[in-house]
Amino acid sequence: MRPTVHDIAAAAGVSLATVDRVLNRRPGVKAATRARVEAAISDIGYERDMAAANLAKGRVYSFLFILPSGDNSFMRGLEARVREAMQRAAVDRVAISLVTVPPFDPAALAEALDAAEQARPAGVAVVAVDAPEVEAAALRLKDAGVPLVTLVSDLPAHCRSHFAGIDNIAAGRTAGGLMRRFIGPGRGRVAVLAGSMRVIDHRERLEGFRAAMGEAGHEILPVLEAQDDPAEAERLVGALLSQSREISGIYSLGAGNRGLIAALRGQPSFRPRAVIAHELTAHTRLALEAGLIDAVLNQDAGHEVRSAIRVLKARADGVAVIEAQERIRIDIFLKDNLPFAEGEAEAPARSPDAA
Repeated sequence: MRPTVHDIAAAAGVSLATVDRVLNRRPGVKAATRARVEAAISDIGYERDMAAANLAKGRVYSFLFILPSGDNSFMRGLEARVREAMQRAAVDRVAISLVTVPPFDPAALAEALDAAEQARPAGVAVVAVDAPEVEAAALRLKDAGVPLVTLVSDLPAHCRSHFAGIDNIAAGRTAGGLMRRFIGPGRGRVAVLAGSMRVIDHRERLEGFRAAMGEAGHEILPVLEAQDDPAEAERLVGALLSQSREISGIYSLGAGNRGLIAALRGQPSFRPRAVIAHELTAHTRLALEAGLIDAVLNQDAGHEVRSAIRVLKARADGVAVIEAQERIRIDIFLKDNLPFAEGEAEAPARSPDAA
């Protein structure tokens, strides 16, 4: 059942009026009380009903989302969440437009940001590529007074208003901790698959992963960059596995998981002791169930899109953001705790030794 303001009030030990003041960023609440309410919001996972919150407002907010094109499963899921928000536009009093650009293409992304500067929407949300031309375009947008929220993949903090995504260094450390446990004692050789090291989220995940794995003395091999291309990911991982039987683990920093899975299926006589990936999609779910992947770290794309919209509204109105509400959690899925797939009423029956 979805948490309500009554649950917040009970958890924080305050009145509904105090909860309302905090949610609507009104004065008259002591700092300690406000912190207690915001902690309760975070602990119970409350997300505000934007339709009800905006019912009395006459303003329509024009927001632009810029996403990478291509067949990256997670990005297409993110796009689906944006389109769901577009369908709620009239109720939420927003007008959302969507633009896609080629993945990992700084010039195309900078051009899209410059076009946004000319259009002057109330705010922009973008899956960023960290490159000088993109940073320059983001700063031009900022100078024009248009709030910018980075989504999933970040830019340096001075270039944007807010980041709607997980703590990627923490995600990498989490993956490293799991990898150490899965592969066990002894010095192991661990492969890393990335889309591109031009995106901050992949670099930060690798930083956290290296820190956690370094504590155990494992060797991290040079990163394989597949540019989110499943065929290239399959080729790179397949070549690595065919050349060496000393690979203890594989960590996939982002997309390309279909290629990774295909490469693992193509080496039935050898499997690393641990394979860890990001994002629960139809492909990684099946791989978890089949035992090809051991753990998946996931971020809630829907929460990120809703968070971006809330933050852009707050920036457009010049009010504070409730940080606890916008914190995106890291979920860890194993074969044993997979949530039901969309449309699944109950867990499908399987024999105990089914793959």
